[in-house]
Amino acid sequence: MSDIEKERLEEIDAMVKAMTLEEKVSLMLHDSMAVDRLGIQQYNWWNECLHGVARSGLATVFPQAIALAATFDDNLAQKEADAISTEARAKHNEAIKANLREQYRGLTFWTPNINIFRDPRWGRGMETYGEDPYLTSRMGVAFIKGLQGDDPDNLKVAACAKHYAVHSGPEKLRHVFNAKVSKKDLWETYLPAFKAAVDAGVESVMGAYNRTLDEPCCGSKFLLQDVLRDKWGFKGHVVSDCWAVRDFHEEHKITASPAESAALAISKGCDLNCGCTYPAAVEAVKSGLLDESKIDESVRRLLMTRFKLGMFEPNDKSRWSNLSLKDVDSPEHRALAREVAEKSFVLLKNKDQLLPLSNKPKRVLVMGPASTDINALFSNYYGVNPRMVTFVEGLVEKSRNMSGVTIDYVQGCLMYGPNTQNGWTIGEVEHVDVVVACFGLDNAMEGEQGESVASHEGDRDYIELPPWQLEYLKAMHERGTPIVLVLTAGSPLAFPPDIADAILYAWYPGEEGGTALANIIFGDSVPSGHLPVTFPAATSDLPPFEDYAMKGRTYRYQEKKPLYPFGFGLSYTKFDFKEIKLSASKIKAGEGVDVEVLVENTGKYDADEVVQLYVSKEKRNACDPNCSLKNFRRVHIGAGKQERLSFRLDSSAFETINDDGESVLEKGVYLLTAGDCAPVDALERSGAAKAVSSRLELV
Repeated sequence: MSDIEKERLEEIDAMVKAMTLEEKVSLMLHDSMAVDRLGIQQYNWWNECLHGVARSGLATVFPQAIALAATFDDNLAQKEADAISTEARAKHNEAIKANLREQYRGLTFWTPNINIFRDPRWGRGMETYGEDPYLTSRMGVAFIKGLQGDDPDNLKVAACAKHYAVHSGPEKLRHVFNAKVSKKDLWETYLPAFKAAVDAGVESVMGAYNRTLDEPCCGSKFLLQDVLRDKWGFKGHVVSDCWAVRDFHEEHKITASPAESAALAISKGCDLNCGCTYPAAVEAVKSGLLDESKIDESVRRLLMTRFKLGMFEPNDKSRWSNLSLKDVDSPEHRALAREVAEKSFVLLKNKDQLLPLSNKPKRVLVMGPASTDINALFSNYYGVNPRMVTFVEGLVEKSRNMSGVTIDYVQGCLMYGPNTQNGWTIGEVEHVDVVVACFGLDNAMEGEQGESVASHEGDRDYIELPPWQLEYLKAMHERGTPIVLVLTAGSPLAFPPDIADAILYAWYPGEEGGTALANIIFGDSVPSGHLPVTFPAATSDLPPFEDYAMKGRTYRYQEKKPLYPFGFGLSYTKFDFKEIKLSASKIKAGEGVDVEVLVENTGKYDADEVVQLYVSKEKRNACDPNCSLKNFRRVHIGAGKQERLSFRLDSSAFETINDDGESVLEKGVYLLTAGDCAPVDALERSGAAKAVSSRLELV
């Protein structure tokens, strides 16, 4: 414990002793009241910054979190989060000057969402870093470090790992659902990213709405006490999801009153109530339902967070006091948003190297409902920006200095339903050289419960491209003009791959989405994103949405051949994996192995490749994953050049989670595979690199 922490604890103890019960309870609500006589100011804990400071006016709008995951670049994730925290501090400074202390003005941000994207129908999957525990852990930790900074005693802003735990839809059932999950799936899939966040020093953890293993997550002895505090040693504060504690008595029916709900949540370690239930904690204490010492514990943790954020010092003494609105949406941050977008686009198909388009004279027709759709740039939990560059705008701007290149636009097809009539627009494709068809989803079709106005609850009933869009694409394709299909979505879509000549997955690319697309379409940037989620071939291939078992889900347990595998992504160049070398052929428990992978760029473009390292058992048991990602690295390789990459795998990379949820090292032969996607049954696709493998025996 540092000297600074000791001093703060002494001050906090004095504050707690001086407060009445009512005052202490008031500090445990997201809209916390002031205790003026103790120098405690009013503070609202609720703030969001999923991909930029959200719901607080002007901000840099970065690509959605799922797009950031597609970069497979944790250094870039940390850089983005640092930029976001700079804007957060700048906006906070301005708010304090104006004495604005309401919601979305503070320094406690309920980000990142590190739930596992286990089912592509979940509307909030776009907020996550995908389906893999290792990728989610790496990206989540990087984002947390970028937000909080590198000084454990003084936080730039406070991050929050959410939603703990086993939470990923359906949205319409989140207030009543009981996630029944095996110990193996719990410890192998659902908890690793939260453990990584705690190890990285995340300041806050948010409990989920649902129950897990019969206990409400925001009042779970198992999750909050046994695992989070006792097993992992978490020292920060726990916050409920918004109005989740009220769900105890109104939805889950496990308590009979607000007082009982408050007593359950607080006694199990939920320190902060986003909602309206904790005022009943006063009654709970007075009636004997709750010991006041539990209130004191929570208030101490909450005050420590506020001390770390500098809230008991004059704001002009903060190391970040010089930040102001000039630091919001700066040219540097806009350039970073463009970089993230360009690195997130995934090239799924490129027949006859249609892309990149040359700058020779040609007429390009941009068509489709996502072409000018600003909602496909924003996604959800977003800030606003005066220069949201749509796909049409980006392509037209790019053509400004390209002699002979003409960009035209017609909408062609509706986003949310079939056309009343198609008119002459399909015929237009016969009079151009190439069509850039922008289709897919936007934030009105998928998102959080209550926000997506074009869907019932935010989730999707099916993962196929909306049928009216598919019909329109088929009609265009039949005309014979080359088609570049650009798809926007925050989750996997299923579609026939032969529907277009080239296919780019753009996710929700943020304020510079149109610029990024234009740079990729015309070859100023080479696509290098890789899928952070498996793309199933059809909705019928999925297990029931309400089933939280991992069997049949994600690349690790899939049983059906996917449309595109986890980790997949093409390039304008070609990469060859030449060899993989291990420092040892046998290791024992506690030992590790060094892995070298040689990759060559045999194409014509300097470009980035994402080298992925997977581990699998040579002789798998029925309950073992197909394979598991254990390391990755994005690397830039010049045309005609080679790079030799080194990875270190500790023996923990070969652990098996057994049916009791225990990590065990099983002796036997393991296969280490390096490639550009998961080595699963979907490899007969054009342009993928052939993976290289080596055997290692654990003795």
